[in-house]
Amino acid sequence: MTHTKSHILTVIDQYASRFKEISSYIGANPELGNEEYLASARLKEELTYHGFEVEAPILGLDTAFIGTYTAAKPGPTIALLCEYDALPEIGHACGHHLICMMSLGAAVGLKAILDEVGGTIKVFGTPAEETRGAKVPMAEAGMFDDCDIAIMAHPYYAYERSGSSLAIDAVQFEFHGKSSHAAASPHEGINALDAVIQTFNGINAFRQQVKSTVRIHGVINHGGQAANIIPDYASAQFYVRAATRKELNVLTERVIQIAEGSALQTGCKLVTSNYETSYDEMVTNERLSNTFSENLVQLGIPQEEIVSGNDHGSMDIGNVSLRCPAIHPYIRVVDEVHTLHSIEFRDLALQERALDGMILGAKALATTAYDVLTQPELLEEIQSEFKQLEEVVQKVQF
Repeated sequence: MTHTKSHILTVIDQYASRFKEISSYIGANPELGNEEYLASARLKEELTYHGFEVEAPILGLDTAFIGTYTAAKPGPTIALLCEYDALPEIGHACGHHLICMMSLGAAVGLKAILDEVGGTIKVFGTPAEETRGAKVPMAEAGMFDDCDIAIMAHPYYAYERSGSSLAIDAVQFEFHGKSSHAAASPHEGINALDAVIQTFNGINAFRQQVKSTVRIHGVINHGGQAANIIPDYASAQFYVRAATRKELNVLTERVIQIAEGSALQTGCKLVTSNYETSYDEMVTNERLSNTFSENLVQLGIPQEEIVSGNDHGSMDIGNVSLRCPAIHPYIRVVDEVHTLHSIEFRDLALQERALDGMILGAKALATTAYDVLTQPELLEEIQSEFKQLEEVVQKVQF
């Protein structure tokens, strides 16, 4: 490990207790997406303390921000992504209080040597990853187009390479019928709940004709008021997921057609909408991913403990990965096997062991970014791989 890399690690260690305190504060004060006022304020305050120029709000999102530090010497632009939204009822069971401080800690360590090597660090505060991920409008606005890489790490029970994610659409079907007394005058009613049930039946049948990578799952979020009243309103919400946006667009249209058929069969009127933001698939830049894994090994993690990347559902970093080279690896922060979005993982992710894992993640991100800043041939390989992806994306024409 170079002297300069060692300095990065020393600086991160210097502020480790401070980073842990902020992470613990955010973990103890969970806030839902686009309501992360406490978390956003603490993160912006910390970036300002370390000499970053902070811009907020971003794109009209109150809890979004960008913290920037640019060296006098030119060089690549590194994007570090922060997430800090919690889950309903179970709080930080996805460990976003750790994610934000991995990225911020990496930024602080990297800033310590940036004037020497040249370049720009951008810390993106991206609210609402779980629902209406801010990375999507940020990507659409071109905010990652001038970034050479975009990196973050996610807490987990294992060290896992950056993998893939599924593109997702969140579709709501609202059926409007006509209420009447279910016993005295059923012939005068139009049953909106029947339309919802028909939609579920149609989708269940459709599942037989989809690929194994496709996921379609939903709930009835409004089904009527009383058993003796024919419901004049019923609603269902579905997630439709597929390996790529191109494939998903076709599937979502088919699901909508099923709902339209249900409305026609029952005589209901249908209103279709998206109740959460659509995400594109994650495409890992493998050269960049290899660099991250190499730095984990340099930091003392045995190579055999770094497992292959998996599909972990859907993430808004997918949209970023189609705009610039990106990775989303996983860092072990707990020593027991508990899945994300569980109470058990939440509780362990607040412990000192998890905070130590967070500091390791910050170091791995920072040293990976350092390699990109200082090795032009590495950046060229990363960009060459991404250019091939760009050519595929342009052909798809989402």
